[in-house]
Amino acid sequence: MTSKIKYHKNYTELGNSYQLVLPLSLEGLVPEDESVRLLSHVLEELDYTKLYQAYSTKGRNPAVDPKTMFKILTYAYSQNIYSTRKIEKACRRDINFMWLLAGQKAPDHSTIARFRTGFLAEACEDLFYQLVRLLAAMGELSKETVFIDGTKLEACANKYTFVWKKSVSKWEEKMFPKIEMLINLLNREYMKDFSITKENRTQELQQIFDFIDNYCKENRVEFVHGRGKRRSVHQKYHELIRRFLDRQLLYDLHNSRFLDRNSYSKTDVDATFMHMKDDHMRNAQLKPGYNVQIGVDSEYIVATDIFSDRNDVWTFVPFLQRMEERLGFKYPTATADAGYESEEGYDYMKKNGQKPYIKPQTYEKWKKRSFKNDISKRENMIYDEENDTYICHNGKKLIPQYVTKKTSKNGYESEVTMYECESCEGCPYKEKCTRAKGNKRMGVSKKFISLRQESYENITSKLGIQYRMNRSIQVEGAFGVLKNDYEFQRFLLRGKTKVKLEILLLCFGYNINKLHAKIQNDRTQNHFFKVKAS
Repeated sequence: MTSKIKYHKNYTELGNSYQLVLPLSLEGLVPEDESVRLLSHVLEELDYTKLYQAYSTKGRNPAVDPKTMFKILTYAYSQNIYSTRKIEKACRRDINFMWLLAGQKAPDHSTIARFRTGFLAEACEDLFYQLVRLLAAMGELSKETVFIDGTKLEACANKYTFVWKKSVSKWEEKMFPKIEMLINLLNREYMKDFSITKENRTQELQQIFDFIDNYCKENRVEFVHGRGKRRSVHQKYHELIRRFLDRQLLYDLHNSRFLDRNSYSKTDVDATFMHMKDDHMRNAQLKPGYNVQIGVDSEYIVATDIFSDRNDVWTFVPFLQRMEERLGFKYPTATADAGYESEEGYDYMKKNGQKPYIKPQTYEKWKKRSFKNDISKRENMIYDEENDTYICHNGKKLIPQYVTKKTSKNGYESEVTMYECESCEGCPYKEKCTRAKGNKRMGVSKKFISLRQESYENITSKLGIQYRMNRSIQVEGAFGVLKNDYEFQRFLLRGKTKVKLEILLLCFGYNINKLHAKIQNDRTQNHFFKVKAS
């Protein structure tokens, strides 16, 4: 017996066979109320045409059916299993995963990885929004309002591989005078009239380098290398212009990757350096990450997207547009916190026939005594609508001088009226009112003030109070579950497309688990939490 234990790799020979006492089917081992049964049933309702189109019609069929692979991957994400090796292990050991396989051979970790990043990339978003529409058809969504919020998640990138836009611009500008000096020397040496401009510097450097390279070849200039070797003038010019050209090409590469960002990571070029709330080092260190936006309705995640913007305000309008396109219907209202407030957002919702429930950025400040006693604030001045003037604490008028236009990052144009006090000379309140040497000046966007007032009235209504309470419970609660309960605080894949795939799979698992919990607790078709009576 000892020899068998020592030398035999087949451990079935060490003892008796238990085949007769094992059930012939896994059906009886999976509890009736297990979430995996619901997941399999719900995912069967989806259309997998796009997924099957990703596979070639030639060659042999995949070892595991694509639909089954998607079920396995979705269930794994719903159970906090993200590593392909751990998913492979679960397929071999976990009863629920075996049940999903339905007798098919457990896939290898490399097969799972290829499926996730290759075949599933194009179809996952379509499948997710199919699930959301299915939930809507089941009556699980209110279709009344969508709660929007965002969080920053760390990318799978080295935090020391950063590239800063300002730094690249600075070194590029410093290099330009050196190039000009070199070109002057080249013109004297070769009797040419080379010139360079900042707009076409790369093309012009390439032309100059091609000329010197051809000159060296035609005149058979011998290039020498190593210590103690004396280089010719032509070799020195050739090496210098090549060095400048290579640096310029590198700067062009950096600038092409920045787009509208100020930084990116070399290991994940789509990741932007941002401040993370859950910074374990507590030193506000910038880390490469993504801004993840989600829309929640009736506790389900109905929309999600990935952005490179560090501020939520620039994501609001694009997120609403994409959500409407993919869902196939439009929410009449949207509820968000103060980080999403902007004139552009208000104006878009009004033109789109949507009602905003967005908290003003100064909402909490308005309640403070210090704000109410601050005479420099526009809110604490008297406005004469008939004459379009503001009256300050000293009884002086702030008269409109001119109207200027400001263009946002997204191209939105707003009008700002500049007001100036008729006279601040000898005013006893000037130190508290303004730091300007002359008269007090103040810029006011009338359209923004009007739209903000509408949103303020919305959020302070009875329905608005209910929406605000539910927003903090539902959407922030969803992020709490994803980041803490699901322990998903860092992406495993690189690139915006793959990162979005990960968050879609995570939301898939979240929605299935939420539906399962609602069914088990008799809370189906329950859309809002009620406000407690005061």
